[in-house]
Amino acid sequence: MRKPSPSIGIYVGLVITLAVLSAVSIFLPQGSYLPLQELPASKPVLALVNAFTMLVLYGGLGFIGLRLAQKVGFAEVWDANVSNRQRFLIPASIGVSLGILFVLADAIFSRLHSLGPLPHPPFPTSLVASATAGIGEEIIFRLFFISFATWLVSHVILKKKWEVEVFWVVAVFSALAFAAGHIPTVMILSGLNTVNDIPSALLAEIFLLNGGLSLFAAYYFRKYGFLAAVGIHFWTDIIWHVVYGLL
Repeated sequence: MRKPSPSIGIYVGLVITLAVLSAVSIFLPQGSYLPLQELPASKPVLALVNAFTMLVLYGGLGFIGLRLAQKVGFAEVWDANVSNRQRFLIPASIGVSLGILFVLADAIFSRLHSLGPLPHPPFPTSLVASATAGIGEEIIFRLFFISFATWLVSHVILKKKWEVEVFWVVAVFSALAFAAGHIPTVMILSGLNTVNDIPSALLAEIFLLNGGLSLFAAYYFRKYGFLAAVGIHFWTDIIWHVVYGLL
């Protein structure tokens, strides 16, 4: 009898962790990272809403992504053919390297416009945010989006043709969507009213850095599994938001 894969159990653990940390983050200091405004509900209510959203919406979409990832031949969350070096160590080293690149790039790009460096949440919020982004954003943009779009185009529409080519096209769209998803936050924090108000240098920074992170995460997700993508994202944010944010 074939031994059951631990992938589902690990995924459930990640989603529960995401839900708990999303609830906890409501009670942590936000500093100047978010504009001052009246909360739409009490913090306990918002914490419960956050946790429920992560469990149901993110967890559900990610579970669909897990199933479709198997259909298109991606590595499982805990794949027997993937070593812990490939699953943890290499993604961590890539994430740290990308985080350092983010810091250097921000120092250069921030000199090309008047808005200054990109903001960071205060510690320990930055630590929790790194974990929630590493899990939650990878569920949406990699586990669900890439798995679903690759399956839909290569298996359903093209009848299992050009799977690799389709994957990379989808990965690029995922990277663009991931980068674009950061634009509203930048606009709010910078007091900008429209996308046209964003300096071109800042817009280039958003797409280059987030797009690059996305492509690395997509490749390692396909080759070494979801944990590798989470690791790259998490360690990038640790350097970028936690270490650099403290400095």
